[in-house]
Amino acid sequence: MRHLSKALAALTLVVFSAADLAAQADESSGFQVLKKQFIDGDWRFMAIVLVCLILGLAFCIERIITLNLASVNTDKLLSRIGERLEEGDMDGAREVAKSTAGPTASVLYEGLRQSGSGPDAVEKAIVSYGSVQMGLLERGLVWISLFIAIAPMLGFMGTVVGMIQAFNRIETVGDLSPAVVAGGIKVALLTTVFGLIVAIILQILYNYIVNKIDGIVNKMEDASIALVDIMATNNSFKA
Repeated sequence: MRHLSKALAALTLVVFSAADLAAQADESSGFQVLKKQFIDGDWRFMAIVLVCLILGLAFCIERIITLNLASVNTDKLLSRIGERLEEGDMDGAREVAKSTAGPTASVLYEGLRQSGSGPDAVEKAIVSYGSVQMGLLERGLVWISLFIAIAPMLGFMGTVVGMIQAFNRIETVGDLSPAVVAGGIKVALLTTVFGLIVAIILQILYNYIVNKIDGIVNKMEDASIALVDIMATNNSFKA
């Protein structure tokens, strides 16, 4: 039984090692195929599509990091502010909002600053500064949208140019054989494929970013309404 266990263990090790080697070979071959297909495409259009991918990813990563840092536990923040307001410590409530990072805390701080001007002034300050924060959250999205739009367009342009080259070759050779036009058509289709791949990748990240922004904005609006209610309950509309 002991030898059988050792044999099974050795066989299992061999199987997993072979699987790892096969996976590495597949990754290596997949990368090489991708590299070859990229080189086979028209470098003028493929390089521009690659630049769109790099710049688009840079904007996406910057937005994702910024939005993750902007996220805050609004319930905890409102609880801390409410505790200060219950004690009549308006300055303490403002300090809590001011020392907390994120757009929600900034909007609440602007509302607390206008506490001496009445509820209407508080609501107006929250709405105005909330619009400013929304603009900051959406900064850079227009560039991501641009890269999503132009990447497939550049791919289609490469396709059109490749087809023109293929027809020019047919005209030069005077023969419609597949061997004459296959190269040009292949190059034409490769540019379209890579343009669509770039657009798909950036579109997925763009949708994630938009969903993240919507979540932050919803929390910001809920926190603003809750703040006005807390201030009204504690009669905090005074200097």
